[in-house]
Amino acid sequence: MGPVLEARALGFSYGNGPLFQGVSFALGPGEALALLGPSGSGKTTLLHLLAGLLPLQEGEVYWEGAPIRDLSEGVLARRRLRFMGLVFQHHFLFPELTTLENVLAPGYLAGEVDRGRALALLERLGLLGRAHFLPQRLSGGERQRAAVARALYLRPRLLLADEPTASLDRRQAWEVLGLLKELSREVGAALVLATHDEALVEGLRVLRL
Repeated sequence: MGPVLEARALGFSYGNGPLFQGVSFALGPGEALALLGPSGSGKTTLLHLLAGLLPLQEGEVYWEGAPIRDLSEGVLARRRLRFMGLVFQHHFLFPELTTLENVLAPGYLAGEVDRGRALALLERLGLLGRAHFLPQRLSGGERQRAAVARALYLRPRLLLADEPTASLDRRQAWEVLGLLKELSREVGAALVLATHDEALVEGLRVLRL
């Protein structure tokens, strides 16, 4: 089986010069990569390139062997919905939806609504008792776990996580990171995690920016 995600010689520049150049790697099912660097080093930009959310300047990105450069925004959006799950520093839960409804949100877009699967994910993440709470009633760690459940709902092949623990205390950060690594391996998804925290990348393959 070939790579789930491959980057070849990626480079990106702003007006004041290159942000990064020559970034290459490949990830197979269940493999994880940490993008490590300080604020402004290009971690979020690189994730956006991998997700097809920014146009490529240099190099190429492949999703399961297929290049994404020439795909239209509409095709990219449809493939992205099924292919990857996204977790951000700020959970971006819909404030008017319950925890369960937030997890189901990708299913509504994809026409695949399975309350049983959503509830099983919430149980796996220790949130079953919070299924009918609005996000304002959840702690910071619970909101991030709900965001992880939402990202996993459509069984993605790839998980991209952008500083998902930055707003959490140390205990919550280790908890969310552990769940991301464990669950991505369980479902066979590749994981790319962006962080500035050296302590969180122990045991992970690391790309420094």
